[in-house]
Amino acid sequence: MSDTKKSILLSALGLFARDGYEAVPVSAIAGELGITKGALYKHYKNKRDIFDSIVSRMERHDAERANEFQMPTGPVSHMEEEYLRVTVDRFVEYGKAQFRYWTQDSFASSFRRMLTLEQYRSPEMGRLYQQYLASGPLGYVADIFGSLGYADPMEKALGFYGPMFLMYSVYDGAEAKDGIIAAVDSYLEKTGNRLREEKNI
Repeated sequence: MSDTKKSILLSALGLFARDGYEAVPVSAIAGELGITKGALYKHYKNKRDIFDSIVSRMERHDAERANEFQMPTGPVSHMEEEYLRVTVDRFVEYGKAQFRYWTQDSFASSFRRMLTLEQYRSPEMGRLYQQYLASGPLGYVADIFGSLGYADPMEKALGFYGPMFLMYSVYDGAEAKDGIIAAVDSYLEKTGNRLREEKNI
């Protein structure tokens, strides 16, 4: 991806996260970069093309991060062996990394804010919000707990992911953001200890 194409993508996502996707015209994206609409159209066909590129990049990042932590990248029905190889230690570390990613990475945090703004305005945005931030990760965590052999995996998933989900919003409004990161780390560490004790790991 060229530097200009990447700059357009990042500027557009920043505006979508601030004002909402529907409220941002192509002229505003071009104006943010100091280029003409014609120059922008040399790289993207229209605003929808920009949005689709944002989602594609998010999908790649998601898979790359899962691979980095040796976590499954698909549903348990297609990757049963990969789920069985997950350990509590790796799962906890992945949870910590994911919280930082969704709050501190400029691309991911802007994507999260965009979906939060738009989820009630567009069925498509609502589906993406569920996929990336709500039912998708909750179901993924439940599948992990089920593969690890825990009883009531959905209950375990609610206990693991629910506080993380809440703390995204707390982080956004907090002045002492490092304290929020530390609190999430501590919570996940304690949760990991309880899980190990339960399984006598």
